[in-house]
Amino acid sequence: MSHYFEAVPGTPSDRKVVSYRCAGMNFEFITDTSVFSRGDVDKGTDLLINTVIDDIKKRGASKGEALLDLGCGWGVVGVVMQSVFMSFDVTMTDINTRAVELSKENAELNRVRPKKIVSGNALDAIGEDERFDTVMTNPPVRAGKDVVFSFYEGAFAHMKEGGAIYVVLQRKQGAPSTEKKLRELFGNCETLSISGGYRVMRSIKEKEIT
Repeated sequence: MSHYFEAVPGTPSDRKVVSYRCAGMNFEFITDTSVFSRGDVDKGTDLLINTVIDDIKKRGASKGEALLDLGCGWGVVGVVMQSVFMSFDVTMTDINTRAVELSKENAELNRVRPKKIVSGNALDAIGEDERFDTVMTNPPVRAGKDVVFSFYEGAFAHMKEGGAIYVVLQRKQGAPSTEKKLRELFGNCETLSISGGYRVMRSIKEKEIT
């Protein structure tokens, strides 16, 4: 049996179309077997998207901000964020090659053009000099804590000073341990929203004092 966090799924393809409404816009996505939440946009991801949209609008968005959809699956986060913040440079990455191809197809289907959509383990496909203002992730908890924590560590290394990472998890999925890890890395962690057992946490990479 293939898992959504495997690089090359071996299950036969069985594509379907998923509808989603967010920020006053209607979206359609193509999903397939061996990708995360193939049947619908899961509640955690929906909460993550809406929370981050509200938070960015609250602080004020700037043209050309760099946003990373880390573990993009079939592309809902990156596609929606690119649609809402059209001037952003959105990068999407996932280890699952089937998911990455779906993300490319879904970006075209929804008429957006992210900066790039790439396949790689965590941030391996991201250039060493690339830095992001915003990182969003619904981490692959079934892949294990070491993999999840590697997401946070990689994100920290690739974030601009003042940039923010947003993580959605359920308590039973390890939200407390994630909060502890984020505090260790960033020195701060705030819960922005809680719904249906999910919570969206935000950590900001503070500016170094020289």
